[in-house]
Amino acid sequence: MAPLEFTPENVAAQKAQYESAGQGHVFTFYDSLSESEQKELFQQLQKIDPVRVNGLRELALNPPKDVGETVVEPLPESATASILDSKPEDIQRWYDLGLELIGKGEVAVILMAGGQGTRLGSKAPKGCFNIQLPSKKSLFQIQAERILKVQELAAKKAGDPSKSIVPWYVMTSGPTRGPTEKFFKKESLDELVAEDNQARSAGKPYFGLDPANVKIFEQGVLPCITFDGKFMLASKGKVAVAPDGNGGIYKALQDEGVLDDMRRRGIKHIHAYCVDNCLAKVADPVFIGFSAEKNVKIATKVVRKRNATESVGLIISKNGRPDVVEYSEIDAATAEAQDAKQPGVLKFRAANIVNHYYSFAYLDGMGDGVNKLPPHVAKKKIPYYDVEKNEDVSKVTTPNGIKLEQFVFDNFKWLELSEFACFEVKREEEFSPLKNADAPDAEDCPTTSRQHIKDQGKRWAEAAGATVKNGDAEGLEVSPLTSYAGEGLEGWSGKEITVPTI
Repeated sequence: MAPLEFTPENVAAQKAQYESAGQGHVFTFYDSLSESEQKELFQQLQKIDPVRVNGLRELALNPPKDVGETVVEPLPESATASILDSKPEDIQRWYDLGLELIGKGEVAVILMAGGQGTRLGSKAPKGCFNIQLPSKKSLFQIQAERILKVQELAAKKAGDPSKSIVPWYVMTSGPTRGPTEKFFKKESLDELVAEDNQARSAGKPYFGLDPANVKIFEQGVLPCITFDGKFMLASKGKVAVAPDGNGGIYKALQDEGVLDDMRRRGIKHIHAYCVDNCLAKVADPVFIGFSAEKNVKIATKVVRKRNATESVGLIISKNGRPDVVEYSEIDAATAEAQDAKQPGVLKFRAANIVNHYYSFAYLDGMGDGVNKLPPHVAKKKIPYYDVEKNEDVSKVTTPNGIKLEQFVFDNFKWLELSEFACFEVKREEEFSPLKNADAPDAEDCPTTSRQHIKDQGKRWAEAAGATVKNGDAEGLEVSPLTSYAGEGLEGWSGKEITVPTI
């Protein structure tokens, strides 16, 4: 919907809308604001549906309860497959089908990139982060180059490069949108150190992708709310808001015109993943082919849980429907239970890595379902502007309000098991999350991400018959432009690799 013009009539209608929803206090200081501040408030409030937010708050505080006994089981075999034990001919068939669909221009990718690199010690969007590979490539560049490579592989198979296009839809948050757009355009960021800006300036705009096939859009926000249900103000002319969580992807796809763009392009299959996974196989042909062959609405990639105590959410069947259960919700006996068919293997082992397939038909048909996605409540210390005392309260010592957040997997339970599939992949090949700054004994940090990429590259090179003797004990960086998943390295057979990256 096009934004409304800032006119007295539209302001009056907006004020009536908020008063009717019990949130008219957001206009308390409207008359004391400058015209530009009034316009900014009007524009911000346009993006918020107070009736919807009131409903989300009620849903969060009074979620529907399961009726009867809760039965939790692993997903049935009919809804799962594993790269670890699938037949080679099945994997090849899925790969060929995935490349065929990419070659027809029917596959798109959504990147969830709303996070900042604060925990990594960076003020820039996390996708701009340089994990100190020999190439100095950022996470964004690594992933863009995987798209370039898979397009090349699909074009070679299809014989028509003009159709082998994978549009990339990059979902940012309010704080990361501007810097992300600048980074893609190859402009310097104040948030980056000089070395990283220099490395980016040496690259290509949009990392070599056609800008027409890259759409950067923004996830929504939800107002911060007092315990008695009132929207909090950040200042006299601004509502305090917070990102609506990765589950906000569904509404953002509608509001930001992404679904319209996909429809225009004839997209039928979508791969969605998170920016902080440096091993993500973007537009993975095997995963796309597997999901398309099963004709499901949603599929999810998982890795095998390391051990019974690993703190990860699990993909399971709950009361006969697909769902995600948090590790804290499973007792020790359940967590430690072993698969009766595979001694030594955990019964509940499908670790959620937020890596999903969607059919376009499903996303396009969600409609008002985006407003029914159950939100989660987080009690927070929120700086605010006190309406009654007419003063700014910047120091808050105890939780004074709630933030609402939606999770991307909370719609799984809406599906029948026949509409959902789970695909287990190798952790060492596809999952290395970047969460923490480097520190002694740190996990999921730049050092581990860098190590995993270089371990993978060395494995690929050695599998192709090469010997890695580059003086780097850590391994070898293989550029995505050289190989998407280990293919195309036959020319190195019998040779020594003496450089840090190929």
